[in-house]
Amino acid sequence: MTCKGICVRYKAQKPVGTGRYASGQRRCQICEIFIKWEGLWCPCCGYRLRTKPRNLKYKAKLRARVEADSMEAAAATEIESEVQEVTVKAKSKAKTAKSKTTKSKTKTKEKTPCKYCEKLFVYADKHEKNCKKNPDVEVSQKSESIAIKA
Repeated sequence: MTCKGICVRYKAQKPVGTGRYASGQRRCQICEIFIKWEGLWCPCCGYRLRTKPRNLKYKAKLRARVEADSMEAAAATEIESEVQEVTVKAKSKAKTAKSKTTKSKTKTKEKTPCKYCEKLFVYADKHEKNCKKNPDVEVSQKSESIAIKA
């Protein structure tokens, strides 16, 4: 396991304002270089890349940065969900004013009841073909069972 010089293509510049590990860079101990690489193994020598610092001081820095980033992400998603709730409420009020025959543009599909068992299904026609209460299905199953026994 020696350096073959391939890692120079993936050499990473030092980021400004953040740490190397926090920005996604990894270090190869054999090549002695920080690289921008998504895998766990060095593309040059095949040695395992380090994704975390070894020094206690830098470990604490990275941990603090990760916690801060996660708090920011949680706050951002919370704000987005509140905004979506408000927009959904506004849309629902606008849709009630329109006729109810128009289909909504949301991704959820309307469920329709089965003719035979009255349960709600998104694809009721598919269910009706195999519904246990469908008289056509029961006849075909009996004839199949007779054919199998004979």
